Amino acid sequence: MGRTVERGEGRDVAFQPWQGGQPAQPWNQVPAMRASHADRERAVDVLKAGFAEGRLSQNEYEQRLTRAYQAQTHAELQMLVSDLPMGPVPQAQFVPQRPVPATFLPMQMPPPVTTNSSATGALVCGLMTPVTWGLTAIPAVILGHKARAEIRRTGERGDGQAITGLVLGWLAIGGWSLMFLVWILLAAVNL
Repeated sequence: MGRTVERGEGRDVAFQPWQGGQPAQPWNQVPAMRASHADRERAVDVLKAGFAEGRLSQNEYEQRLTRAYQAQTHAELQMLVSDLPMGPVPQAQFVPQRPVPATFLPMQMPPPVTTNSSATGALVCGLMTPVTWGLTAIPAVILGHKARAEIRRTGERGDGQAITGLVLGWLAIGGWSLMFLVWILLAAVNL
């Protein structure tokens, strides 16, 4: 299919389609679509790749290249490149026969785990309680409880910071409550 045979001087000469042989066209077939300059350039690129990969000899490459630039239809261009790959040929992947030890495999770095911002806020507020006369104790407790709930839900880091903020906040609240209670008792005794 796609070969034209000429008979002459006692021998049969077979022409490949890219050598100028035209396949027999059925009488009722619609004429082929005409090729554009861009179509010719794409075919030339495929021919260049085939030559570079060693699929075409120098003589065959030059013949096909000439015919590509002279081609009038898509069918003519298709005949020139039909036996060549249209893109990079996939290479066989190396598959080891034995499993590769984990020490030779590339390391997969886990995504970075972030620290919960509420936990950091709880720690800062808890550390500031002595300086602020206990005014940051209640925010430390609130942020600490909020951070622990978020950490359980999202898996972020910072649980230690949240607990430290909670402990310092509750100690400050307890200390101020005790001082207030002592002040009330002393005021009641002095009356």
